[in-house]
Amino acid sequence: MEYGFYLPSGGPAAQPDNLASIARLGDKLGFFCMVMPDHVVQPRTVESQYPYSVTGDIQQAHSTASDERLEQITTLAYLAGITEQIKLVTSVMIIPYRNPILTAKMLSTLDMLSKGRLILGAGVGWMEEEFELLDTQPFAERGAVTNEYLKAIIELWTSDNPTFEGKYVNFSNITFLPKPVQKPYPPIWIGGQSKPAIRRAAQIGDCWHPVGAIPAAPLEPEELAENLVLLRDYAEKAGRDPSTIQVSVKAPLYDAGASSGPRRRFSGSANEVAQDVQTYADVGVTHLIFDFRTGEPKQTEERMARFSEEVMAVT
Repeated sequence: MEYGFYLPSGGPAAQPDNLASIARLGDKLGFFCMVMPDHVVQPRTVESQYPYSVTGDIQQAHSTASDERLEQITTLAYLAGITEQIKLVTSVMIIPYRNPILTAKMLSTLDMLSKGRLILGAGVGWMEEEFELLDTQPFAERGAVTNEYLKAIIELWTSDNPTFEGKYVNFSNITFLPKPVQKPYPPIWIGGQSKPAIRRAAQIGDCWHPVGAIPAAPLEPEELAENLVLLRDYAEKAGRDPSTIQVSVKAPLYDAGASSGPRRRFSGSANEVAQDVQTYADVGVTHLIFDFRTGEPKQTEERMARFSEEVMAVT
């Protein structure tokens, strides 16, 4: 099992020195990756249904969170310069938000400057209000836009004479350099829980990257196993080897006694968390990305260090 952690995107922990300290600690402790979310603006009123809340209300789900949203690629570029081994994951980048040629250039530059540490976590997005503010392609077509933009990005990353003709993007007779350091290109992790997301992972991705262990998306091992059957079927139909597609699950890490009633996955004692890790590994999960974030940066670091010592060391 490989492990990663969420980076803070706002509040005290996202201030330069605290953010740098968290990233350096993750690198030192041997975490595989750190992940950074993607929101450009926060509309004051959001009617779109938030997929990771039972109520669908993002304000209620994040009532105590900061309104700050560090820009994703800029933040990862900053952290690339002060770390050495840890992978840098856009988790997830909302692919329709940005021009794909510019996106491909920013990401290939980041991969080059980080000496091959970029992972492109990619998603279609859910907040229609943010799409409108950014003047994107139509929100209702975001799935098709994402598929086309990703194919265009791969073309730019891999071809000496990049050429693409699509509904949403066209280019030819251009030079695109630098190419990414990683060959054929940086891994692409496809986020989302829906069947289209699983199909996208099977057809385009190197990894399926869902969220689990929360009330709105429990993703218990049985459900995950059913989804992986679907993933394999889609991959075979696309002419791909299903065994080459990894599975990276994002999940909270609950403190002991964090909830009443039945024990949540990844809560309780270190042994119980380690047992959950093994259960998900047995189903086919290759990476687990945990949320250690708290309101206090030092407490976040303490949780990371404790997890490294008590769980990572024994799994």
